[in-house]
Parts: sequence; structure tokens; C-alpha cells
Amino acid sequence: MPALHASQALKRFRVLDLSRVRAGPTCVRMLADFGADVIRIEPPPGVDPNEAMFAADRWSGDFQNLNRNKRSLTLNLKKPQGLEILRKLVADADVVVENWRPDVKARLGVDYDSLSAINPRIILASISGFGQTGPYANRPGFDQIVQGMGGLMSVTGFEAQGPVRAGLAVADSSTGLYAALGILTALLEREVSGRGQWVHASLLHAQIAMMDFQAARYLNDGDVPRQEGNDHPTSSPMGLFRACDGLFNLGASGEGNWRRFCDVLERPDWLADPEFETEKLRVRNRQRLNREIQEVFLQKSVADWVEALNAAGVPAGPVYTVPEMFEDPQVAHLGVARECDAWQGGTRTLITQPVTLARTPADVARTAPGWGEHTDELLQELGYGPQAIAELHQAGVV
Repeated sequence: MPALHASQALKRFRVLDLSRVRAGPTCVRMLADFGADVIRIEPPPGVDPNEAMFAADRWSGDFQNLNRNKRSLTLNLKKPQGLEILRKLVADADVVVENWRPDVKARLGVDYDSLSAINPRIILASISGFGQTGPYANRPGFDQIVQGMGGLMSVTGFEAQGPVRAGLAVADSSTGLYAALGILTALLEREVSGRGQWVHASLLHAQIAMMDFQAARYLNDGDVPRQEGNDHPTSSPMGLFRACDGLFNLGASGEGNWRRFCDVLERPDWLADPEFETEKLRVRNRQRLNREIQEVFLQKSVADWVEALNAAGVPAGPVYTVPEMFEDPQVAHLGVARECDAWQGGTRTLITQPVTLARTPADVARTAPGWGEHTDELLQELGYGPQAIAELHQAGVV
């Protein structure tokens, strides 16, 4: 099967995906969904002792969601013939994405200098836990480790509860997205210079960047962020409240929202209360304000409050479980989930790209490939004949 482009947007680019686990595949998935010809290069079964982490269960929803729209080539890079095939691919590729330790790249000759000697237009994107240089460069980096080191766990959860991890892979996913942005920027720059370059992103730097206003508060104002539970650290009223039949979120920050909020709850006295006169005062007196708000909210249902508040322009929304989330009519309207035919029969339901291009949109053209599903066809594209391909299989190169 030749390359099946999910979109016309990046159709002219070929990406070699050497990455594993989550951050790298997240990065490459974005390129694949927008039409790049992505070749997932992975060791043949039995070569990598950690293969169960990233390759064995190919039917799982997680693997399928991360690796759709890609072709799979098995390649044993511990063998000289495997490296030779990789170099042939690099000669005609645009991007290589990897998340190996820096010393592994150099040993295998997959560092930027080596690749650019083969193809000066190549863009090498390296994803790491802690960066390509520095005292932690060779440390392994997992999402939760970096959530802790990047400050996220210190501001997640309730006061005195102790550090709490976020319920999703914030460091991994954000690093993948930052790396994809770096690749696209490098491709744009290459149109001017004609030269590729080395792009690198780390989980640690990405996690700290995701701390955003929390980190900026400390750096510029000396304000140390702490655990605030469901309250917003700098805005009020904003957080989780209980109606008579369940919980919902409120976002009534800002003076305009505050006035509209008081109108909906029929509490003009709050507008005249000196303890609530400004946002800073409402944050300072949050406990009293939240207590009084909560008494009013218990009088009606979640649906009633969400409807009334949004009708007045005050943000509010229910708190869903994952099944409830997918049942929401707006989620269905946005096409967040897409069913796709699988190569081994049946279907898989995958999450679509959240970025919409009106003329050249992303798509989910096919599910994740079987292990080495496209090995022979890709070798044929490189000029290998049937006998040579059979010998590569016999030698354990592919």
C-alpha cells in the first residue's frame, strides 16, 4: 500500500518516526494527521527488551490513537544493514523524530551532524526528558517524574494534601506539541535558507512552560503558587460548586461577569459589599463569598444554573465523567471522536485533531499499522528486489 495521505496540507513532506512511548508519537501524529508521509521505524519483535511499553499491544486504544496515519517499517539498527537502510531513507526525507539519549544518537550516527552530511535539508527533532546537554541530559524522563520536578504537582490538589499528579500526561503531550511547532517552524525557515536544522524539546522545559502564569507570578512578583483545590489562585468567584443534584464549574471572574453573576443570583447586596468590591478583595474574602454562593446554588439543579448563567454570559459548565463527556451534543457536533476501519478488521474510535483548517483539514485516514506491516513495500520503494528483501528478513535486519 503506498503512502495514504490524511490531508493535502503536509503531503509533500516525509517524516521518519524513531520515537517511542508518548511525547514523540504525539508530535508525529500531528504531522501525520495533516498529511505527511510518516514512516514509523521500530525494531523487529524481540530486539528491544522494552518493546511491551510501546509496540506489543497494537490494538489498544492508546497505541491506535497515537500511531494512526503512519506506515510501519521494522529495522534493526544494531546491524550495519539496518543503519544503511535508515541512511537511504534519510537521503530523501524531510524530518527525523527521535527520543534517544544523546550518547545513543552519536553512537548510531543519528546525530544532527551525521544526518545533515547525508541530507543538508534534513530536520532532526530530538525529544528528551531533560535536554540534550547539562547535568541531567542522560537521565531517563517519564511524565510523572517531570510533573514533580516541573512544579505541577505542587499546585495540584488541596492545601495540605501533599503533591498530586495531574490525571493526564501533561509533560509528554505538551512536549510533543511544542516539538511539532518547532518542526513546522523549521520547515518554514528552510524554504528561505534551503537548510535543515536541529530542533529539540524536553519534557522538563515544556512542563515549566505549561506552568505559565503560575511560574510568572513567582518570577516577577515573588508570589509562590500553592495548592488551591478547585479554586482559581487569582480569580473569584471561580471554581466548583454544588447544585441540588450535582456539581458544576463556575467562572465569574472579571467585573463584568461579577455584575452579571450577581444579577442571575438576585444578590445586588454583594455588589454593594465592601469585602467584594474588587477581584483582589473577592479572592481575599473567598471563603465567605463561596459559602454564601453555595447556599444559593443549592436551590436549583445543575442544568438550571448552567443554562441561566450562560444565557447571561457568565461561564459555567457541568462536570462530566469521560462517558458523559462524549455524550455531550457539542462534543458530538465538533466531531471529536471518529470511527476508522482497522487493517486487521473491525474499527477503532480515535480522537481527531483539535485544530481545524478550513481548506486542508486533518483527517484520520487509517488506524495504526501492524508491526512491520509496510516493511516490504518501503524496501521496494528504496529499490530492493525480492531476493534482497528475503535476505534482510533472514538476517534479522527487518
